[in-house]
Amino acid sequence: MSILINKNTRVMTQGMTGKVGQFHTINCIAYANGANCFVAGVTPNKGGQSFENIPIYNSVEEAKRQTGATVSVIYVPPAYAAAAINEAVDADLDLVICITEGIPVHDMIRTRYRMQGRRTRLIGPNCPGLITPDEIKIGIMPGHIHKKGRIGVVSRSGTLTYEAVGQLTALGLGQSSCVGIGGDPINGMKHLDVMKLFNDDPDTDAVIMVGEIGGSDEEACARWIRDNMKKPVVGFIAGITAPPGKRMGHAGAIISGGQGGALDKLAVMEECGIHVTRNPADMGRMMKKILAGS
Repeated sequence: MSILINKNTRVMTQGMTGKVGQFHTINCIAYANGANCFVAGVTPNKGGQSFENIPIYNSVEEAKRQTGATVSVIYVPPAYAAAAINEAVDADLDLVICITEGIPVHDMIRTRYRMQGRRTRLIGPNCPGLITPDEIKIGIMPGHIHKKGRIGVVSRSGTLTYEAVGQLTALGLGQSSCVGIGGDPINGMKHLDVMKLFNDDPDTDAVIMVGEIGGSDEEACARWIRDNMKKPVVGFIAGITAPPGKRMGHAGAIISGGQGGALDKLAVMEECGIHVTRNPADMGRMMKKILAGS
């Protein structure tokens, strides 16, 4: 079992005819069951064309109707990416993964308001995507570092997603699902949303949670973990090793009003029973130690 996506998921690429969309779609097709999972592309006014034998449609609604795709991945340029999300939401897709970086904040505010009360889940924007190892990957993560197993990974940082996965794999610990939720200030699924899915997944035994400075999402998730989580969680906050006066992380990871600092987040996480490391190189080792102890 996995969360959100599996080998039976059917995917469309919005922005299929662009260089970025084509490059990453080819890589996703080449991974595991990707050739069966990626069934459509969407680019307005390019309907009737094809790429790598995948038909291209003028709209998300048409692609869904013709192929049965229920998930979309977006590589549309920043100025048009929010509109692409809106189109996918209006088509009532199950899940939308927006890889695009640099979407104007006011565009995403309007999109988040538009999504209220809708069933579509959004991952991103400005994220690496997600993967169920040995089944399907949707996004830009390197597939070869992943190994099928029972550890979940959820992270705001794309680079540290890969770091956590690489450490786990090197230690012989495979992953059930890995989700990069992105670090923009206005985004879709939060740590808490993904953690609830991992908690209910019978094939996930433990979770690595990577946060960043800025906002209060990690603290909210930590308090939920304290009260509800049945599985061990290893936590790290990007920015803890930043030099004095410097800020590390996504452009969206902004500290404001004296809140959202790495030490503040780590303190809350520790208080809530999360196994915190202050060294990103120790995420995998700490997880292995916890599992051995349990």
